[in-house]
Amino acid sequence: MKNKLKDSSQAAIKYGDKLSKKATKVEGDEGGNSSDEAVEEGISTAESIAGKAEQRKRIQRQNAKKLRKQKEKEEASSRFSPTKRFVDKSGADIAETIKERIEEFTQEHPIIAILTVVLALLIIFIVTNFNGCTAMMSNFATVTMDCSYTANDRDILAVESKYRAYEKALQKKIDKVETDNPGYDEYRYNVEGIGHDPFELAALLTVLYEDYTIAEVKEMIPTIFNYQYDYSTRRIVEVRYRTVIGEDGEPETESYNYYILQVTLKNNGISKAKEALVTDEEKSERYDVVLSMKGNKPDIFGDNIYSLDEITEEYEDYDVPAEYLNSEQFANMLNEGEKYLGYPYVWGGSNPSESFDCSGFVSYVINHCGNGWNVGRQTANGLKNATARVKPSDVQAGDLIFFKGTYSTSGASHVGIVVDPVNKIMLHCGSPIQYASYDTSYWRAHFYCYGRIH
Repeated sequence: MKNKLKDSSQAAIKYGDKLSKKATKVEGDEGGNSSDEAVEEGISTAESIAGKAEQRKRIQRQNAKKLRKQKEKEEASSRFSPTKRFVDKSGADIAETIKERIEEFTQEHPIIAILTVVLALLIIFIVTNFNGCTAMMSNFATVTMDCSYTANDRDILAVESKYRAYEKALQKKIDKVETDNPGYDEYRYNVEGIGHDPFELAALLTVLYEDYTIAEVKEMIPTIFNYQYDYSTRRIVEVRYRTVIGEDGEPETESYNYYILQVTLKNNGISKAKEALVTDEEKSERYDVVLSMKGNKPDIFGDNIYSLDEITEEYEDYDVPAEYLNSEQFANMLNEGEKYLGYPYVWGGSNPSESFDCSGFVSYVINHCGNGWNVGRQTANGLKNATARVKPSDVQAGDLIFFKGTYSTSGASHVGIVVDPVNKIMLHCGSPIQYASYDTSYWRAHFYCYGRIH
């Protein structure tokens, strides 16, 4: 096509030259006017032929350009289509073809190429991130489910109430021991505190039943309870001797039987039930996660020592004022107590190897601080009974502070060691062993009394 257009243009030019020469010849033969007309006619004819040729050439270029654009548009559409399938070419051929087309398209249409690339990257970004977000959301939902209580709040609280009813019945049984078992010369109590961590109970039932109802777990509640508590009574008969006045008026020694009822309660904690009932390693790990996250419902049990996260962190690095360390007895208690900062709360715990509960910790500190004291293993209420009452205005560092109603038990239910009576700071086994202010709404509401070790 280009050669044909070139030939037509050259022919028009030659024809114009021929007419020009002819006009020159006429001018010499016939005069100026005729020659001018001939020249103008020839030039006009040549220009007309050349113009038509140029017009055909321009039309052909435009048509060729349109065809090329249409082809490029089709190729671009095909090249970037997400449904394009290269099934009959090798990987090398495909790569080379794509490379050539991209280079050609980019050179001729840089703006369109840039926009196309941006659009492609945007599509890739959206698709990739959509898939990633879908997976992430799926994983997030799974993780959230894995560390959450899955039961309805109403059922969780109903189970907790039912479990506490068992504990109240046990406390009542202990309180009535002497009434129900009269005639003994002595009643000996080795009774640990009654109570449990409600988050542990909910975590255990979650891994055992998932979305449980109180009806579904009613048979399991006493099973867990019996793992947690070991209650027993034992009749002990001791032969004792006493001095009496004989028939002859002289003192004499006689033997007699001395009857003792030994009452023992061991609180093993919910953890004992967990160890017995959760034998699958994966479930055991999940239990630990659910418990550490409090089932993603830290406030579900309301006014509970385990719900008060702020008491575990506020005085983590607390320094007892040096002025209180002038008391050797208190300094000894503090030195022993600080050894166990950070130890976890374990129901019934009474030594470093198994950790402590509140009364176990205070009893251990008293017995091992080097002050010559030995109160044995007491409950919070037992420590209250073993100490002298102190007025709030006379409290000193080293005195004990008692609380009631922190869980279901009669008398004192929690105990700590006062370390700063001015700022009202105590060292106690909360969750974990820590310093804490007892001048908070929670502790003020549960305050019972102060006690001083004899």
